[in-house]
Amino acid sequence: MTKRFDKGFTLIELLVVIAIIGILSSVVLASLNSARSKGADAAIKSSLNNARAQAELFYDSNSSAYTTVCTAGTSNISAMITGATNAGGTNVTCSDEPAGWAASAQLKSSAVFYCVDSGGTATTTNSATNPLSAATDVTC
Repeated sequence: MTKRFDKGFTLIELLVVIAIIGILSSVVLASLNSARSKGADAAIKSSLNNARAQAELFYDSNSSAYTTVCTAGTSNISAMITGATNAGGTNVTCSDEPAGWAASAQLKSSAVFYCVDSGGTATTTNSATNPLSAATDVTC
């Protein structure tokens, strides 16, 4: 007398396992999208913070004036502004005057702006309004 044992999984067991895997993967993918937005925001902030150091070097080498610090090709600030744009920042603005400069960018994960200026301010606004609304605004 021989006993025959069927080995394997039933169709119901396989469907339950596939459903559980599907639910877990959707949770992971939702978390990844949030992490991507936060990473883009960090890259935008980093670019604008690096621009501050570059602006001080520009100030020292240009007769103690910030004039044309935002103009493309005259300083590394333009590369930092481009970096903030490439990281996902929108409405990126840079303003300069002889006595100061400021740059702002709208963050990717929310409608608020991150702004840095020559006075050492680095802040996130509480509204969706660009803090550098005029071409001569050089403070956040």
